[in-house]
Amino acid sequence: MKVGSVREIKNNEFRVGMIPDNVKSYVNAGHEVYIEKGAGRGSGFTDAEYEAAGATLLDTAKEVWDTVEMMVKVKEPLLDEYPLFHEGLILYTYLHLAADRPQTDALLASKVKGVAYETLMDRNGGLPLLAPMSQIAGRLSVQEGAKYLEKIYGGEGVLLAGVPGTPKANVVILGGGSVGTNACKIAVGMGANVTILDVNLQRLAYLDDIFGARIQTLASNDANIENSVKEADLVIGSVLIPGKAAPKLFKKKYLKEMKPGAVFVDVAVDQGGCGETTRMTYHDDPIYIEDGIVHYCVGNMPGAVPRTSTIALTNATLSYGLQIANKGLEKACKENEVIYSAINTYDGKLTCKNVADSFEGYEYVDAKSIAIC
Repeated sequence: MKVGSVREIKNNEFRVGMIPDNVKSYVNAGHEVYIEKGAGRGSGFTDAEYEAAGATLLDTAKEVWDTVEMMVKVKEPLLDEYPLFHEGLILYTYLHLAADRPQTDALLASKVKGVAYETLMDRNGGLPLLAPMSQIAGRLSVQEGAKYLEKIYGGEGVLLAGVPGTPKANVVILGGGSVGTNACKIAVGMGANVTILDVNLQRLAYLDDIFGARIQTLASNDANIENSVKEADLVIGSVLIPGKAAPKLFKKKYLKEMKPGAVFVDVAVDQGGCGETTRMTYHDDPIYIEDGIVHYCVGNMPGAVPRTSTIALTNATLSYGLQIANKGLEKACKENEVIYSAINTYDGKLTCKNVADSFEGYEYVDAKSIAIC
């Protein structure tokens, strides 16, 4: 199979879909690999390294898109890339379709086989291709939140850990999954007072076992969220429903009840955000202030640390990518049903129910009914 990667064009996105070691794995498996020149530069990988691994370098992204049968990316395609789609192309990347109707329409119209990292679910119910970026985003969320609490950014001017004789900051984390757990690790490590809320009581019990008396766990409901954020200095939104738009747990009315200069970091922004006042921001202009609350809503947070992020992501994606390339999507799906869960679009049909439920006018089609698996 002809497999390729291009330079990501999203604002300040420096990750890349394949590193040279991945190229070597695909080539050794008998595949042809095509890489856009400069694609790995932002993550610290040179064209010479890709060539040494066996890749063919092409001058433009269009040449790569036109050549390959499977495109391995990091972020969802942007508007300028839609004309490069072609029927039968396997697009293996984060898609986040539940927050992106134009992209969904483009994939369906072009009959692209959209294989989304974020909906691939293993047999234990885990999300192995989302997990590494969730870990990084969770850890970054507290790091970024702590920075924007500084007065020069409109924050309260509070140090998370405080110092002897001063209060510690209060950190509230909405959601106790991978993002929330990693945010909790950093916030606890920095010495903040941490409250974490989740609807799953078993998950809260697990978090209590890990962190013990260093955190407060609460059942996630409107009353507990509202009461918690009133005293918060930093709120982390880390809610996820795989493939579906994030629920709006952080209400606009809470802003006026909070401390002026408190910070809200919405890690769920890729899926539409879990805040009613969330709107997408970018690394070169990451914050805005609404009703006195600093909002940080960068959609590609792990892109700030591209070397770490790219290596972590490709460690997870390579195995499934090789299965698809070696066998073709259809056979790979038959032999490993886990891959089936990642198929969001196929031959002009929408095959992810959570995406279909996020918009009016879409018909969900079970992939098995069209003989993918």
